[in-house]
Formats: sequence, structure tokens, C-alpha cells
Amino acid sequence: MNKITMLGTGNALVSHIYNTCFVLETDKTQLLVDAGGGNGILAQLRKANIPITNIHHLFVTHAHSDHILGVVWVIRMVAQCKEYVGQLHVYGNDKVMRVIHTINNMVLANKQLKNVDERVIYHELEDGDRYEVGDMQLTFFDIHSTKEKQFGFRAEMPNGTTLACLGDEPYNEANRQYIENADWMMCEAFCLYADRDVFKPYEKNHSTALDAGKLAEELGVKNLVLYHTEEKTIATRKENYTREAAEHFKGKVIVPEDLESIEISQ
Repeated sequence: MNKITMLGTGNALVSHIYNTCFVLETDKTQLLVDAGGGNGILAQLRKANIPITNIHHLFVTHAHSDHILGVVWVIRMVAQCKEYVGQLHVYGNDKVMRVIHTINNMVLANKQLKNVDERVIYHELEDGDRYEVGDMQLTFFDIHSTKEKQFGFRAEMPNGTTLACLGDEPYNEANRQYIENADWMMCEAFCLYADRDVFKPYEKNHSTALDAGKLAEELGVKNLVLYHTEEKTIATRKENYTREAAEHFKGKVIVPEDLESIEISQ
């Protein structure tokens, strides 16, 4: 079974939920996408019943603190876990790699760094790079951010299902080939369009649920997952974000909670 487990669904400044990160999973592979802003990633993995020994692939979209600071904790646990077998493959752009190496060298002990050298393989990505990640085929693409160099990806699952992850900024037309007609599209929605004057998404280079719904319909995707949201409307987020996105999108809209799993198929 192919599924997404959302370890966190919130934006950078949340404190009642976790920063956006998730595990994309097949029967054979678990790919961790981002790791949030600290060692809370270890708690989220534990709550989701995903042991660190199962994580052999980690993709980091970009070097903002709410996506990359948890990475050092994942790498540290891989380095010191006696039960860990095999190697951890870390994928990211050149800025991501510089930040990870800098943090590791500054905060990890020499013994841990030695184990990191043995257990962690780094893959520095270029736009359009294609990798076999376990039994998935991933194509990584530059989202052309004007704020921070960031990559998204298109995944081809073993059963033929396709999933596109746009990162945490608005869609760029240059990436249409990676997203159009995907079975699943994962898109940030900072807030409701109805609340745009409260949360100022456009000033922060983010989208709304309404924008995401319009985009999903335009690109012909079948299913839409919304994440990277504000947390002040958590009690009504699922219902209201779904309703707003559905004003334009005819497919299925999913607004997950932290630790919610989503089965993905065509």
C-alpha cells in the first residue's frame, strides 16, 4: 500500500502542531520529506510508529529552519543507533547540503561525525535530476523561488500512481511538466483566501486554499493535499479549507491533521 503520513502540517511559526514534513511510503520504502524545526521530529516519528531504522531516504526541500533543523537530529540518531543497518541517503540542493554539513560539523561529537561519514550518503541535486529512491522513481525540480532555493519532486509509485510535491511556495509555470495530470498534488495553503487580510499570505509568498483549488483544477490533477498552514483556525481548518478549495476544484481535497495517514492510489 502506498501512503503519506503527515508528521506535521504547520507553517514556520506554529507551536501547537508540528512544522510541515511527511513520510511517503510504499511496501518497501519510507522517504522522509523534510524534518521540521528540531528534535520534535523524533517524537513525531515515534507517534507515527516509524522507527529511525526504517528511514533510509531523506529529501530536504530547502534550508529554512522549519524544514532543516530536524535533519541534524535524524542524522544524529542514524549515527548513534546500534540497530541501524545500511545507509541513509540524503537529497537536497547545494544550499541544503552546505547548511547540513555546517550544522553537523559544529554540533556533533567526533565519534558521531565518524559514524555519519560511514552511514550517510549525500546527493546534491540539480534541476531535473531523476533518482531511484527505493522502489519509487523521483524527479526533483527547482521551484524557482525568489526567496530561498527550493526543490520539489514528482514521484512515480510502484503501482503507477504519480504524486507531485510543490514545496512550500506558489506554483511556477516553468514546472508544469512535473505536475500536470498528476494523480496527487501536495500544495501549500497558508490560510483561507477569506482570511487573507488577517494572515497576509501574498506578502509572505504563499498561497491560499482557494488558490490551491484553482491550480489543481487548471493542472488536471485528481487529488489535492493542503499543508503548511497557519494554526489559529485548527478547530475548523479541515472543513473550511476543504470547502474553499472545492469552490474551483472538482477532485478530492484532503486537509490532513498531524499524524494523519493518506492512502494514495490512481
